[in-house]
Amino acid sequence: MLVMENLTTVKNYNYSGEKVFEKAKDFLPINGTDYVELYVGNAKQAAHYYKTAFGFQSLAYAGLETGVRDRTSYVLQQDKIRLILTTPFDPESEISNHIRKHGDGVKVIALWVDDARDAFEQTVKRGAKSYFEPYEQKDENGSVTLAGIHTYGDTVHIFVERKNYKGVFLPGFVEWKSDYNPTPIGLKYIDHMVGNVELGHMNEWAKFYEEVMGFANLVTFDDKDISTEYTALMSKVMTNGNGRIKFPINEPAHGKKKSQIEEYIEFYKGAGCQHIAVATDDIVFTVSEFKKRGVEFLHVPGSYYDTVADRVGIIKEDLSVLKKFGIMVDRDEEGYLLQIFTKPVEDRPTLFFEIIQRKGAKSFGKGNFKALFESIEAEQERRGTL
Repeated sequence: MLVMENLTTVKNYNYSGEKVFEKAKDFLPINGTDYVELYVGNAKQAAHYYKTAFGFQSLAYAGLETGVRDRTSYVLQQDKIRLILTTPFDPESEISNHIRKHGDGVKVIALWVDDARDAFEQTVKRGAKSYFEPYEQKDENGSVTLAGIHTYGDTVHIFVERKNYKGVFLPGFVEWKSDYNPTPIGLKYIDHMVGNVELGHMNEWAKFYEEVMGFANLVTFDDKDISTEYTALMSKVMTNGNGRIKFPINEPAHGKKKSQIEEYIEFYKGAGCQHIAVATDDIVFTVSEFKKRGVEFLHVPGSYYDTVADRVGIIKEDLSVLKKFGIMVDRDEEGYLLQIFTKPVEDRPTLFFEIIQRKGAKSFGKGNFKALFESIEAEQERRGTL
């Protein structure tokens, strides 16, 4: 990326593959994703699942034993990925209402910044709705400044400024010591997080990220790019100045049957985070470990692999191994990528995970959209929601 006069040049590929250039107004420097917090019905059991199935490690804890009277939170970590799993005690609390409405799902996408107060002021003056104003938390390990704004649905962004903090996670949390820490499975960092919004609202939220947060449109897909015989969607991928944060925003497009976006919104009861894409350096190892631990993936038809070599050219991986595990491949001008998608990780057909390994590619697997959608439609048909 080139940074000039506080503006960052971002490559943008439109549907024809033609390169375009836009300016991301870098008034909101973001160092990366600080954490993702899920509100869940039983945090203790959810933590066990993410440790066992995903290879996360125990990091921090807050609850009754630490003086927190209204909730319990477990923090898990794998490389640069941190998840908080939070369960409320009060059945009438905001957290309980969120779970009652949405089921288990992402509430907070926290962004690591150098100056949380400035991030809050910059975004609110540009039209963001305040979730909470900046405040400082302290303990014997230093201080952290936090501030929050609303985004699509009931999802929020929290700005986290932690340069003056040396503790395990945040003030109020203690180290979570556990004898049970299954080995990691190679997850490295969050590559992107996808938001599903209602029909007609994609441009509204793309504009929010552009005007309020200084993001740029990296790529746009319309219903000609992402469609099958039955369903379609449209998407705009928004990225911050340094490219560390990427938020595709999806909305349904008109089709013969109910799309995955419409199914998500129906069961989630509104807009929300559809999936979290986590990166790995060895997708075959990671997926093999996932499968050993009971994680289920979308089925990719065997016929998909008949034309992969013609479409993507030479790759280092053995296609027979990729076919065995259902890993898809796509290529752009920068290189290629490998990707696979889990089935939903809770009973409502809402949140799922993408596992991605980039071999230079900066794109999002456009060549795999048709096969992916057909796999999702097969699952919808089994659920009776297509």
